[in-house]
Amino acid sequence: MSTAASLESLTVRTVELAAATVPDLMAVLPPTAPLAWIQHGEGLVGWGEAARFTVSGPDRFQRAVAWWQSLGLSPELHAGLGIPGSGPVVFGSFAFADSPTPSVLVLPRVLLGRRSGRTWLTTIGEPDEVMIAPTPLPRPPADVVIGEGALSEDAWAAAVTIAVTRIRNGDLSKVVLARDLLGRAREPVDVRYLVRDLADRFPECFTFSVAGLVGATPELLIAREGRRVSSRVLAGTAWHAEGDGVTDAAVAARLTGSDKDREEHDYAARSAAELLRPFCSRLSVPDEPTVMALPNVTHLATEVTGTLHTEIPALELAGRLHPTAAVCGTPTAAAERLIADLEGMDRGRYAGPVGWMDVHGDGEWGIALRCAQVDGARLRLFAGCGIVAGSDPSVELAEAEAKFLAMRRALRQDD
Repeated sequence: MSTAASLESLTVRTVELAAATVPDLMAVLPPTAPLAWIQHGEGLVGWGEAARFTVSGPDRFQRAVAWWQSLGLSPELHAGLGIPGSGPVVFGSFAFADSPTPSVLVLPRVLLGRRSGRTWLTTIGEPDEVMIAPTPLPRPPADVVIGEGALSEDAWAAAVTIAVTRIRNGDLSKVVLARDLLGRAREPVDVRYLVRDLADRFPECFTFSVAGLVGATPELLIAREGRRVSSRVLAGTAWHAEGDGVTDAAVAARLTGSDKDREEHDYAARSAAELLRPFCSRLSVPDEPTVMALPNVTHLATEVTGTLHTEIPALELAGRLHPTAAVCGTPTAAAERLIADLEGMDRGRYAGPVGWMDVHGDGEWGIALRCAQVDGARLRLFAGCGIVAGSDPSVELAEAEAKFLAMRRALRQDD
């Protein structure tokens, strides 16, 4: 489904603003359907809809790219400031699976951006309709109650046991199994509160808000700026409980010394590199992963960088890369079948690409992790774990709980 099929009658303007005009991007977001992509206080926020497109099925990425190109927004006429993300930008969030679950693209009427200290405003329509001013502070979520989702803890642990058996039997090498939790608040949740909390607590992550899906992902599926591309691959996780006396250094050492986590990470990094290599004239993949420490968990990380030999748009690249072994498994087809058999749910847009793209085809697409789908006062939280031959169901369950903490705390639910 598409809205605003033609933008020819609308005026598109981009102007640079003094940084002091908008000291905080998130402070000007209105409460209705806010769009956001924030890292270290910079990024993009938007509101209003100049156009929207929903799509589902195995060809969803190709159809989404075709729709964006059909709007007639020319790189020559709508280049903005020559900075990636200035000028018109579409935000998107895509379903994990080839199911009827809709993926969503939104072109905002108002876009505020900040990159490398430069700030800009892009409007579609009459600029005098736009007021950039602080909005009322969002109210924190009230009386949130969170319970089990599709599978109970015991049922999910049993699913992990089945997956480990299948892996040891040689059916596949790795599978990522996700859990969901269902929640309800006393009143509709103001997504802006979640965006602010997550961006403040996880500045290294990409905090996103698109069509009710809000989270802070540490994983960058693909970023494109001209011919330069990069991908941050995460797999392998360790954590410690608050007050247990274990240092971050000890957690990192345990993680780097874990054969199970190294194996899980190797599948993910190799998967991303193999999928990206056909599009690159140069590709750099470090021999050893680094450690990325977040407030709730620590990950093994690999930064893959490359140079494109083709003008493929960032969103098309995201579609070619999805799903990587970091969120699906290896081999992909076998992992997808096992996920469908064992998870007992439709992931929706969890673990699908989320991010933005401009008229040049530049953009950033993360993987929707550490997130929740917000529908008024109703909530659905997600977390997933990579399962390999050495996985222990009780440890995987504890890892999922550690990952849920990101959203639980944003919802003022620490227990």
